[in-house]
Amino acid sequence: MQSDQQMHPIRPAGDEEINLRDQLEAYLIHWKWFVISVVVCVALAFIYLRYATPQYNVSATIMIKDDKKGGITSELSAFQDIGLFGNVTNSVDNEIEVLKSRTLMENVVKKLGLNIAYYTKGNIRTSEAYKNAPVRINFSLQDSVLYKADTTFTVRVDSATRFTLLDSEGEDKGAHGFGENVQFGSGKMTVLPAFDSVEELNTRDVVVVIKPLAKVTLGYREQVQVAVVDKNTSVIRLNLNAAVRQKAEDILNTLIEQYNIDVVADKNLVSANTARFIEKRLALIEAELGEVEQSAENFKETNQLTDITSEAGITLENASEYAKQIVAAETRLQLTNFLIDYLAGIQDNSSLIPANVGTEDSNIGPSIMEYNKLVQERSRLMRGSTENNPVIVNLDSQISGLRQSIKQTLANLKASQAIALNDLRRQEELLNSRISNVPGQERRYRGIQRQQQIKETLYLYLLQKKEETAISLEVTAPNSKIIDSAYGSDIPVAPKRRVILVGSFVLGLLIPFGVIYLKDLLDTKVQGRKDIEGKLSVPFLGDIPKSLSNDQTISRDSRSSAAEAFRILRTNLDFMLVNVNGHKAKKIFITSTVSGEGKTFVSMNLAGTLALSGKRVLLIGMDIRNPKLTEYIDLPHPRGLTNYLTNGGQPLEEMIFKYEKEGFDHMDILTSGAIPPNPAELLMSDKIGTLFAELENKYDYIVVDTAPVSLVTDTLLVSKHADMFVYVCRAGYLDKRLLVIPENLYREKRLPNMAILINDSDSKKGYGYGYGYGYGQEVKPWWKRIMKKYDG
Repeated sequence: MQSDQQMHPIRPAGDEEINLRDQLEAYLIHWKWFVISVVVCVALAFIYLRYATPQYNVSATIMIKDDKKGGITSELSAFQDIGLFGNVTNSVDNEIEVLKSRTLMENVVKKLGLNIAYYTKGNIRTSEAYKNAPVRINFSLQDSVLYKADTTFTVRVDSATRFTLLDSEGEDKGAHGFGENVQFGSGKMTVLPAFDSVEELNTRDVVVVIKPLAKVTLGYREQVQVAVVDKNTSVIRLNLNAAVRQKAEDILNTLIEQYNIDVVADKNLVSANTARFIEKRLALIEAELGEVEQSAENFKETNQLTDITSEAGITLENASEYAKQIVAAETRLQLTNFLIDYLAGIQDNSSLIPANVGTEDSNIGPSIMEYNKLVQERSRLMRGSTENNPVIVNLDSQISGLRQSIKQTLANLKASQAIALNDLRRQEELLNSRISNVPGQERRYRGIQRQQQIKETLYLYLLQKKEETAISLEVTAPNSKIIDSAYGSDIPVAPKRRVILVGSFVLGLLIPFGVIYLKDLLDTKVQGRKDIEGKLSVPFLGDIPKSLSNDQTISRDSRSSAAEAFRILRTNLDFMLVNVNGHKAKKIFITSTVSGEGKTFVSMNLAGTLALSGKRVLLIGMDIRNPKLTEYIDLPHPRGLTNYLTNGGQPLEEMIFKYEKEGFDHMDILTSGAIPPNPAELLMSDKIGTLFAELENKYDYIVVDTAPVSLVTDTLLVSKHADMFVYVCRAGYLDKRLLVIPENLYREKRLPNMAILINDSDSKKGYGYGYGYGYGQEVKPWWKRIMKKYDG
């Protein structure tokens, strides 16, 4: 008859204090589940912390030397006067991408051997032995060739000279000696000892895990976090979380080291190409200079010349000045030709142009330096990208365009130099014509001397550039300055003990809270008074709590919460029936929405409670379709209400019998009798009015158990004879959506003097208000007593 379903908490309007208490009560009644959940979650958290591998955070800080953000150091300023290091800037965003590149990380993995890991088994956990592993493995072939998937095996140290090899399944693969070539997989390996004595080993089993180089590279590339410290600076912080702090520190330090090595190599690429170009030109000019000097020597010997005569006078002096200008013009023209020939030999976008070879055009030098800068940027990005990358395509377009621009500029420069040279030669020829008396030998010697000066000047110039290039190669500085080397704290960052313990405690509270909340959220049943008040305009009569005993009817000595509830109900009925004629029986009809809500239980016990107060009470079973009174009492005879209505000759007194239970001397019962084929027609007969008219002068109270109103019309047919209606709603049974039925009946006044009674409410679960406290039957929980104390 009763149900154990939970009530969904409802917030009564205008009473926040009561609502908070109701909310707490709805969950505090399940305090045992909260305690169990918290204990389990905290215990699991302790187990996790016991066996979890701690993670340490290691960080390093570097500063990128960037013009825009004040990173250029003053060490290189001394060389800027010879045209070196001009207009060279570094983008911090680009350097971050380089630091995160796969190629750079692969070099780190290779250098540190991170694709091979050694683990030792302890009592609690298996930990990695980074630099203190008892053994070391050397492979004859590269990992990328041997291992395409994870490979695990165990080396068991048997003695100072011998070991046993076990596969991943623990199968013995044979004993071998340290330093011996062992066939493993598709290659060979050598196991070397790294311990002083076997007795010093904590464990003799070393688990070796070999992973593909590409997989390890990708893993560490994703784990290393590279970010700018502040957008207004060029300082970059590198972070890495790892189980072995020393390993993480080595990875970050090596990453920075490899980055600087690559940067220096990139910067030296232009200087190296320039040095090679100068070396080739020096060798060629040196040979040509030797030939000219030999020609001059042969000419003087042949013509027996020792000194230049002064026959030409001032004319010769002017001719000499023009000769100097012609030498300078021819020198510039040859340098221009050198650059044009070099550009003609460039076939792709990865070749650099020699810089600082000396041109009179102020646009050539900056253009060549900008071109070399773009080629270097392209080479750097190509390490982690392909030629189809939009950035590479854009760079190729810029390089090709700039190279064509340089070619055009050099062509224009060559044309202008040729014009200037021809003009000088014409002027020289005019002067030479004036010194017709100068011997032809002197003129030929002057030509040889001019060639000698040209070659010598060019040779000395290239020697100077060679020294400048050598200086730039020696003083090239890396892009970054290490502010803080990699360092990790002794305190692990994960797992965070305090956070996990607090989180497990909170989770332990949330799990039962969520379960209870969802259960209540999905509950559509009426659970108690709070589901009625504020939603229905029907007066609330009281609630009957769940019975803790097996007795369905109360007795004279009952002190249970249900018995006390019925006594309170008896008192409340007096207020509801105050306007009823006191000389006649007060007719109380009991009904409900659907069958099974306990209206017969209420009828039986209400009648018994009234009888215990000394009143004369008659209980009538008027639910003639589905009678339930026979489940509570033993019938002395089968006759009842239907027999009276169908047989007019039989007296009504013969249908009524006394309730034989001790203490109920004033209680009579009229059962429903046999189930008729036409119940509605029987209840519509005039004999129903005659029945109540005959009985109302003999009793103080007549309690009528009627049919549910939502199923049949029987109750509405006899409602006019009632002084009041007790509408029973069973907690945990009636759907809240059906409350519209009693509300409509009340508003339409189809059931006179109607009031609602909640049946089967569970006061122990917070749905009822509790009865019997202090009578030895029920004691309120500790938390309710505390709340009542503070509620005042």
